[in-house]
Amino acid sequence: MTTLNNLKLGQKATIIEFTDEFLSRKFIEMGCIPGEKVKLANIAPFGDPIAIEVAGYLLSMRKHEASTVVVKINPENNVANCDV
Repeated sequence: MTTLNNLKLGQKATIIEFTDEFLSRKFIEMGCIPGEKVKLANIAPFGDPIAIEVAGYLLSMRKHEASTVVVKINPENNVANCDV
């Protein structure tokens, strides 16, 4: 398991849990609930913020916020910009 801020562009994952109670409430209100699938859709030019696809829309968040979302990387990933 890893956190949302460690995904590579195009990588898909499933939300497992949150490590920050305050931010978890905010994320749940925006559709980021445990079991929901997410995809890293975009990264700003200097690396922060990031945009994820979740619940049918794009959600932008800071990397420090994304570091509080524990995810499991999905096996069917189609990773763009993959380091081989």
